[in-house]
Amino acid sequence: MFDWNDLRFFLAVAAEGSTLAAARALGVNQSTVQRRLADLEAQLGQRLVERLPSGYRLTALGLAILPQAEAVAAQIAVFEQALRDLGRAHVGIIRLTCPEPIAFRLTKSGILDRFHAKHPGLKVEFVLSDQYVDLVKGEADVALRSGDTDDNVLVGRKIADSLWAIYASREYISRHGAPGTVADLASHPLIAFEESMSKHRIMTWFKEIAPDATYAARNTSVLGLIYAAKAGVGVAPLPLTLGDAEGDLVRVLGPIPELTRAWRILAHPDKRQTPRIRAFFDFVAQEAEAWQPILTG
Repeated sequence: MFDWNDLRFFLAVAAEGSTLAAARALGVNQSTVQRRLADLEAQLGQRLVERLPSGYRLTALGLAILPQAEAVAAQIAVFEQALRDLGRAHVGIIRLTCPEPIAFRLTKSGILDRFHAKHPGLKVEFVLSDQYVDLVKGEADVALRSGDTDDNVLVGRKIADSLWAIYASREYISRHGAPGTVADLASHPLIAFEESMSKHRIMTWFKEIAPDATYAARNTSVLGLIYAAKAGVGVAPLPLTLGDAEGDLVRVLGPIPELTRAWRILAHPDKRQTPRIRAFFDFVAQEAEAWQPILTG
């Protein structure tokens, strides 16, 4: 067996007529060409070229194997081009992190079906969490996020507004009435996130407008807020896209301007320029209007 890469040096000498010219064509030192050619001859046990005053000439064996060597080189070129094409191709998995309700709405809308139809080699895989998944650590490829983020590393674009309002169940309203103003929230049991999410804008806003309010339920997810509100234990802040879709719930206040934030699609700069992630970003931009009812309502 021998190193197939040595054939490049044999073919260059055959084409150029000297090791010096072959070295220039390959962009290497002349000594490298001479060494690699000698290695190939040693592995084969026969001479492929002979040196003449005018340069190098192929031996009978060199002439005999030249067509096969050229065929190997051509196939290697085809293989390398295929690798480059695959590197540019839209192939692979895109791990998309977003809240669970958004994943449900995306799936139901058919927008991902259109993406998969356009790029059959790509597959969107959800990483579901109401809390931020670390893209820098590679826990996901792309994030759909609303609200403020202190991560200055990620890049992306705004695709929609995130609008929130206050909701209560019909049963709760029949028993306790509905808050008529933001100030009235202080006299109603609130449904909110747990202390582990104290920096969320909902928690900050509640502390500002109702610092002494009582809490009927706390949860770590928006779905948990919905379930608690439907159970009638209190009033809850919810995105319009979710609250308005629940027949058992009534929007009693809002949208609340203080809770409005932007929905953004984000990725790490290194991942952003890969073909599969670029394809997803381009698709989102092309279908911007279709994302509005999913994310804003």
